[in-house]
Amino acid sequence: MAALPPLNIPPELLQEFSKYGTPTGFADYVALAVLGGIGATYLSKGWLWDKPDPFHHILFERPQLKNGGKAGSANKETRNIAQKLEETGKNIVVFWGSQSGTAEGFAHRLAREISFRWGQETMTADLSDYDPVTISEIPKAKLAIFLVSTYGEGDPSDNTAEFWSWILKARDVSLSNLRYAAFGLGNTNYKFYNRVVDVIIEGLDKFGAQAIIPVGKANDAEGTTEEDFMSWKDDLFRIFKHKLGFQEAGARYIPSLKVEEDESLEPIDLHHGEPNNREAPKAAAKSSTVRTLSISDSRELFKSSNRHCLHMDVDLTNQPELSYKTGDHLAIWPGNPDVEVERLLDVLGISSRRDIPLVIKALDPATKITIPTPTSAVAIFRYYLEIGACVNRDNICDLAQFAPTPEAKAYLLQFGQDKDVYASFISRTHINLGRLLQLACPDKPWDKLPLSYLVETMPHIRPRYYSISSSSMVSPRKPSITAIVSTAPLPQNPNELIHGVTSNYLLALSQQARSKSHPSGITYHLNGPADALQGGKVFAHIRRSNFKLPTVVNTPLIMVAAGTGIAPFRAFLSERCQFLKIGKDVGQMILFFGCRNPNEDYIYREELEEMQVALGDRLRIVTAFSRLEGTPRQYVQDRVAEFGNDVIRLIDEGGTFYVCGRAGMAREVEKVVGQTMKGAKRWSDDEFNGWSKTIKMMDKWQEDVWG
Repeated sequence: MAALPPLNIPPELLQEFSKYGTPTGFADYVALAVLGGIGATYLSKGWLWDKPDPFHHILFERPQLKNGGKAGSANKETRNIAQKLEETGKNIVVFWGSQSGTAEGFAHRLAREISFRWGQETMTADLSDYDPVTISEIPKAKLAIFLVSTYGEGDPSDNTAEFWSWILKARDVSLSNLRYAAFGLGNTNYKFYNRVVDVIIEGLDKFGAQAIIPVGKANDAEGTTEEDFMSWKDDLFRIFKHKLGFQEAGARYIPSLKVEEDESLEPIDLHHGEPNNREAPKAAAKSSTVRTLSISDSRELFKSSNRHCLHMDVDLTNQPELSYKTGDHLAIWPGNPDVEVERLLDVLGISSRRDIPLVIKALDPATKITIPTPTSAVAIFRYYLEIGACVNRDNICDLAQFAPTPEAKAYLLQFGQDKDVYASFISRTHINLGRLLQLACPDKPWDKLPLSYLVETMPHIRPRYYSISSSSMVSPRKPSITAIVSTAPLPQNPNELIHGVTSNYLLALSQQARSKSHPSGITYHLNGPADALQGGKVFAHIRRSNFKLPTVVNTPLIMVAAGTGIAPFRAFLSERCQFLKIGKDVGQMILFFGCRNPNEDYIYREELEEMQVALGDRLRIVTAFSRLEGTPRQYVQDRVAEFGNDVIRLIDEGGTFYVCGRAGMAREVEKVVGQTMKGAKRWSDDEFNGWSKTIKMMDKWQEDVWG
């Protein structure tokens, strides 16, 4: 490269430049020091600072590739159900789709009984754990059984959603090798009774699958779910014997789990009952993780002395990752009452060893351990198993094999083998496991009854879901719930009460805050496992809901509620009031609310009246009282019929219709609206049904119902 020519700068100009190039004051020296520091810092990069991390590569290593392993071999569970059956040597798979745990419990019971009674290697399978298309690979020599529940408006459970979507959308699938049986759990109070099992078997049959037995269905509205299942199971077992040629063996317990003491473990090693997101909700997108939340306020809403309804505010301040939206649900994880925990420990003869560390191990590779391990007996009975649940007939028969005396065995068999004797017995006595064992043999401990049997057969404690009764716009960090305390007398013994697990747990917490005891004297370990709940806290998580306000705030609303079904509407109205305060034009609203008596259980009455004043003619509240002395009984559906013209007008103006409460009430409300619409518009049944289906698909008719 050629040299650059010299610069010919006049001497007078060089002299002028020198004035600015020489430091003349303190500021100049500071500037030079800063510039020097920047230069030194840059030049020392990689030597004095920002040195390469010698272990950086570990972030990208796959542990399964070490020691000669192969990619994907690190004990990863297969999502191919046919492959899983082959790997574990199973002949039968019992799939379950469950929202509340009933179908799951039936699945485990059925699999166990098939294994030990018919000698068939059987496993249970959560429908969400396997790719739906892989059922097409199950060979004809094996059998698939589907136990699925329906809830809401014919909706599948969260863990059935993927399979449901596949069965509706799949094309060109062959299931000609698949033999199956199916049982559905539903409730005729809902419009779409057992829709999920109907859709599934329709899809299976369409793809060529072969049913070995007609579909079975349970109806919870009649309280016959248990007996419906057992009747269908008996029919299935007749098919096993007479058509499939299975050989029946003597019924005996064959454990798939081992529960053993390990005193080498320290208390710090154990799970004391903390949720640890145990049995975490299946739809991660719908549910948050389980957290410890403080109860910031609680108060009684009923004015009656013998009935209780709680309003509770929980505080999310210390859980910044948690948030909710108006209309969502709050799930509460309860603990069992002390009296039942102590009763079961005593009757098993393990009270003195309640805190000894227990390790739970799977003896069968297809068995999942669903209780955190290691743990202890007291933690299992207090926080992990539903020990207050009524014992079913199947389990009563099973328990007889562990009886400490011949008399106790005969006592159990008389109830377990006779449907009518059992029905009469439980109508007089709420017979949970501890009480049953105590009655059968009050003098000797049931020391032959293994803990593994209880862990395998008893239902696990599930969270209870409550509609959030606050607006996320008004109270973003303090969601509230509204919980009626469930205490029901037995049909043939009004003096004996059945106490709902979670609602009475919450009542005890509320009473503790006032230094009072539970009205029925029930006590709980309210400080929680390892005192994690000390100071009035609960384990809880938030579940997203589709029960939402329209995004356009001037959309008209028709809201129908009975009892605590008013909870989400309190939130809706609170939010509409807030929009009005900031200058938004809100739509017309009608709230239909039903309760027994305005002087006893008209909850949130003062708040509703204040909101009615704030909203003016934009809100009309219509009440229905079913037990008001001196007046005929009225229910919300009666009042909806009375104001039918106003309801139709708001619907025609683009309004959204909401129902919250019991499923039977929701069904009656829909009937009334149907009759009103058909009369006003001269529609046929088909025209109304078509309209009803359309507005539900558009989320213009929404329900949040139960039972």
